[in-house]
Amino acid sequence: MNSWLRLLSLALPVVLLASSVRAATRPNILLCIADDASWHHFGANGDPVVRTPVFDRVAREGVNFRHAFTSSPSCTPSRGALLAGQHFWRLGEAGNLWSRWPNTAPVYPDLLAQAGYRVGLQGKGWGPGDFKFHGRTHNPAGPAVKDFATFLEDTPRGTPYCFWFGSTDPHRLYDRGSGLKAGLRLEDVSVPPFLPDTPAVRSDLLDYCAEIERFDRDIGAMLKLIEARGELDNTLVVITSDNGFPFPRGKATCYDAGTRMPLAIRWPARVPGGRVVEDFVSLTDLAPTFLEAAGLKPLREMTGHSLLPLLTSGKSGLVERRRDRAFFGRERHANVRENDLGYPIRAIRTKDFLYLRNFAPDRWPAGDPPIYGDVDQANDIAGSPSKQAVVEHGGDPAIQRLFELAFGKRPAEELYDLRADPWQMNNVAGDPCYARQRKRLAADLRRELKRTGDPRATGQGDAFDHYHYVAGGTVVRPPKR
Repeated sequence: MNSWLRLLSLALPVVLLASSVRAATRPNILLCIADDASWHHFGANGDPVVRTPVFDRVAREGVNFRHAFTSSPSCTPSRGALLAGQHFWRLGEAGNLWSRWPNTAPVYPDLLAQAGYRVGLQGKGWGPGDFKFHGRTHNPAGPAVKDFATFLEDTPRGTPYCFWFGSTDPHRLYDRGSGLKAGLRLEDVSVPPFLPDTPAVRSDLLDYCAEIERFDRDIGAMLKLIEARGELDNTLVVITSDNGFPFPRGKATCYDAGTRMPLAIRWPARVPGGRVVEDFVSLTDLAPTFLEAAGLKPLREMTGHSLLPLLTSGKSGLVERRRDRAFFGRERHANVRENDLGYPIRAIRTKDFLYLRNFAPDRWPAGDPPIYGDVDQANDIAGSPSKQAVVEHGGDPAIQRLFELAFGKRPAEELYDLRADPWQMNNVAGDPCYARQRKRLAADLRRELKRTGDPRATGQGDAFDHYHYVAGGTVVRPPKR
């Protein structure tokens, strides 16, 4: 018996709990996940440019979560954490981008399949990486299918299904000028203060927004198919993203632009709609939510917590006072440092503060200088006109600070007062006025890392630097520089 099947056999007692739940009462589950979209770039979240009527509908008729965070601002570990319902640092080598799925943790699609759900995947599931190395026969997000329409046609009525729609929007590369062609206007763009406000950057942001709009349209087409079958009211629809937008100070960073995620959930059969919830939630909460909705008991090793109490409460605002913080971090993203080293961070986010612990402040956070100077895809900051605007003009007085924020080395601790600095540009970790808050948040972070067995808290964190970097199923070992 290979390791994957053995893992499923261990989960069998959990699956059997579903036997007491009538199949007709179990919801269909549709997870729609964008590829590199930040929280604030959706209409219901206040963006002045992007048009997302489908996301806005799901948020309006369901629940819109204002403080949802990914476990890691990098595709592979973020998706793995979502699937397993655990902090990314508990997933071994899958805590890195372009890694191997280790089969050390059950994933919710497998558990739902064992409980009688039909499971399918369209697009990007777990990854990028190699899920076959340790014996899996299909992606942890589910068996790949041609498209959702075909999957639905092949699913008998009355059979509950769990479907993962993994869009590749708005991941780079973009068709330059596509935002303008889509009817978006440069003058309407809200440029974050950590980016240069130039026509090239504004156009780049419009191209990004145009891809979010396409993601939204694709979801709308799927909802119409479900509605035509008369199943929309008993379908748990979730719209979110894996990590933040692919711009400097966004994706692969632990600032809000990299970690704060859109999250709208609709399920009219059980969830009162028209609500905005302020509780801090994690994408690791989705796996236990799906299991509980299907009548299964979440696994003990899951660090996420079911959102069903929030969803079914009928309340808005802060529903559960204990949900007042989120934890996240990162290890190796792109292969951009000598000896394959990553840039390890752990962070805690509350309503008023963001605290980051940088475990290797001697390293360059966006990659060694010869790498970050190359505007291409092999970087912790994706190649783009926006990145180019920062790199090429980094010596200009008006841009120099933005260059340092994106590429400069960072101290071991960062602390941001979100009431005065919502874009997290002024580190106050060294300010005596914030000493009490810094110490408290640092202690809270250490406690969570130790409680959940983070290798960075147990003296084994260097393992993340030694895991293989895999591209297209091949182990990549770049030449030493």
